Amino acid sequence: MFNNKAILITGGTGSFGSNFTKFILRNFNPAKLIVFSRDELKQSRMQKESNDPRLRFFLGDVRDLGRLQRAFHGVDIVVHAAALKQVPILEYNPFEAVKTNILGSQNVIEAAIDQNVDKVLLVSTDKSVQPINLYGATKLCAEKLFVNSNAYSSGKTKFSCVRYGNVLGSRGSLVEILLRNKGAQTVQVTHAEMTRFWITYEQAFNLVIFALEQMAGGEIFVPRIPSMKILDLFEVIVPDARKEIIGIRPGEKIHESLLTEAESRRAVEFGEKYYVILPEQNEIFDIQTRFAKYLSGGNPLPENFSFTSDNNPKWLTPEELKVLINNLQL
Repeated sequence: MFNNKAILITGGTGSFGSNFTKFILRNFNPAKLIVFSRDELKQSRMQKESNDPRLRFFLGDVRDLGRLQRAFHGVDIVVHAAALKQVPILEYNPFEAVKTNILGSQNVIEAAIDQNVDKVLLVSTDKSVQPINLYGATKLCAEKLFVNSNAYSSGKTKFSCVRYGNVLGSRGSLVEILLRNKGAQTVQVTHAEMTRFWITYEQAFNLVIFALEQMAGGEIFVPRIPSMKILDLFEVIVPDARKEIIGIRPGEKIHESLLTEAESRRAVEFGEKYYVILPEQNEIFDIQTRFAKYLSGGNPLPENFSFTSDNNPKWLTPEELKVLINNLQL
């Protein structure tokens, strides 16, 4: 699918974007791969690390529609990963989150339609599901924009989303912080019962590839990934440190969700690894025709089904976490 295609990644110097860039260049043969971001220092570092002639760098911000129009010219596939993500910081800088995560996503949509991009995929988060913080609310808005923007593209440009949980070892993540401070005598734990979904970079990349291969436009793809208690994660990485319970921070939940009861009524289990959430039947989407492969090839979910980090049938064991951590490259 990627061979001989022009691919662009917004937020291409971020944790996901930079690692996905390496993954694509290692496994596929695109005509060119464009890294779009506003961080010229990280672009410079990426450029020095790779001499791959297929790699291009485009300095710009998703807040700038004109710059996106120029960057998207001649592009076949866009993976939209640019976002402001730090929950506590965004609680106190809400306008900035809106400008990047919501208005920036609208700019990506408009530029993609104007430049006749074939497929555009939003990288979303479990925090968009029944959000209680501003970051989650902005990502929920971005998901809604992407799903319903299919009404404006007349099928020429397809828009869909992927939604997943915490990435093990991503920049600024809890795992990275703990691994860099393994000798700490005391560590702070927000809540003893807090759980989170966990996904590796490889799983996230495979989810994106799967979504781009399958998407008809309007779906949200959700991986069936394991959960783990935050406290258990601390016990694996810093077992000898004293755990100080400090209470949840502004905008945090005790448990996260990837699929709600309301969404499950229009979702299917598709293959062994994924759920696919279909949009509501309306004047935009003829569900039976547009998504026939999911309805015929997938399994409907049980009544009142939900997929949350505390009701997850699959849990990450300490032994499995140790293996994953040993494979991390920080």
